[in-house]
Amino acid sequence: MTTSRNEAIKILRPDSISVGERAIAVEVPVAIEIDGLGYAVMMMTPADLAEFTTGFLLTERLADSADDVRDIDIFEAEAGWIVRVGLSDHCKGRIHDRVRHRTSDTSCGLCGISGLEQLRKPVPRTPQKPDTPVDALFAALGGLRAHQPLNAATGAIHAAAACDREGRIVAAYEDVGRHNALDKLVGGIAITGQPIDSFILVTSRISFEMVDKALIAGAPMLVGISAPTSLAIDHAREHGLTLLALARSDAILVVNDPWDVFA
Repeated sequence: MTTSRNEAIKILRPDSISVGERAIAVEVPVAIEIDGLGYAVMMMTPADLAEFTTGFLLTERLADSADDVRDIDIFEAEAGWIVRVGLSDHCKGRIHDRVRHRTSDTSCGLCGISGLEQLRKPVPRTPQKPDTPVDALFAALGGLRAHQPLNAATGAIHAAAACDREGRIVAAYEDVGRHNALDKLVGGIAITGQPIDSFILVTSRISFEMVDKALIAGAPMLVGISAPTSLAIDHAREHGLTLLALARSDAILVVNDPWDVFA
């Protein structure tokens, strides 16, 4: 799957104009069809689509585990990509209850809900107490760039990474959409059955849906390099998720610390 392409550009400087070439991130529509019904069209990077679909179905609460996601068929069409997937028998009723044709873009993870009451989705478990020393947070920040090859080439890509208590990055996924990158991580972790034993690190702002996806993934802590929204903080506080934001090489903001880990 092609994730970048080269484009001819001009470079403007105060005293000159030059020509060059730059790698550009590929963004395509990916249609998700569940049990023969169209559910969503996501604008995203066409890579790791099986992991994305698994994570997307988990965070949408259409599946309870990776085992509920069956028969993933991925193919390229003229207008984009299509992912056809089946759900296990005990999950099939959910798609018929909620099916709708909707379009989501890379800036919104809540497009398509029919009412504000749907923001209150069940969270299956309370996050565990983080067991992460402070130096591990900075180690993960320092090591993240090595796991962002597409962003290094294009400068237009988000990442979501699972990190251990030493700050090692054990899994990382990239996408033009921050929600898509995190769904890929959630799906990849679910497929391998490897729990997130320390924290998730994301290269974006932390909004409500990013907190919600971290809760579904069972992460003890979510760390973002940008700022959180008020609804994200409220959601983290309601469900006991440790939340850190504005993570930089010289400082990290502790937003919610229900276990007093960083007291």
